[in-house]
Amino acid sequence: MRKSGNRVSRETSVGAPVPVGRLPWPLPALLTWGAAWLLYLALQRSLWALLLVCVLASLASVMGSSWWRRGLIAAGFPLSLALSGGAGVPAWVWLAPLLLLLAVYPLNAWRDAPLFPTPRQALDGLAALAPLPPGARVLDAGCGVGDGLLALRRAYPQAQIEGIEWSWPLRLLCALRCPWARVRQGDIWHADWGSYPLVYLFQRPESMARAAAKAQAEMAPGAWLVSLEFAVPGVAAHAQWQAPGGRTVWVYRLPWVLKK
Repeated sequence: MRKSGNRVSRETSVGAPVPVGRLPWPLPALLTWGAAWLLYLALQRSLWALLLVCVLASLASVMGSSWWRRGLIAAGFPLSLALSGGAGVPAWVWLAPLLLLLAVYPLNAWRDAPLFPTPRQALDGLAALAPLPPGARVLDAGCGVGDGLLALRRAYPQAQIEGIEWSWPLRLLCALRCPWARVRQGDIWHADWGSYPLVYLFQRPESMARAAAKAQAEMAPGAWLVSLEFAVPGVAAHAQWQAPGGRTVWVYRLPWVLKK
């Protein structure tokens, strides 16, 4: 660890995201399938029971650490019911799991990061490196179910915390978890970042150049871009450190300082 003024740096390798605090696979799938069957049987195998169970299974799919695992969690119950031959419902009902999965993970959001939660303490100490005045607006671009908002609130308890999420079911869950935050449904790439002195994101390596270009085009000099896990290519970080759980937090300040 090296410190220079208010700069902190640590050499670290940036690897693929590893979910923090998740149940080991295949436990999420087994728990979801078992709970789905118990609920379906308890509700006497009705059509409404099937639809309700499919909704809950789709919401539970956020426990999956990859797209195929989420698909298995969401579709496992209806597939097992179909194979058992005990469904007795119209054929169109089998479209429900797919439609629900698409609602949670819209196709045009698949190019962005999958749903990985921000560790609650990941941003502790951020306010000392990227100070903001009381009441400043802070944006979590792609807030998922609200873990990033919770971490931002820990770091900036006096800030106005806001989030944008494309998936409307995740946006609803996020709003329920974080009633003190302003959470709206929308595309982070079409939203205006210009009114925010700090934007936080937990995206993917392929998204970081695009995020840096958007921040440079819209955000004011002196504003902050904070990324969990993934660095902006070709740009020198104002600060970086390893958060609990092993992830790296990258802090950038406009205007960018290019790496030499």
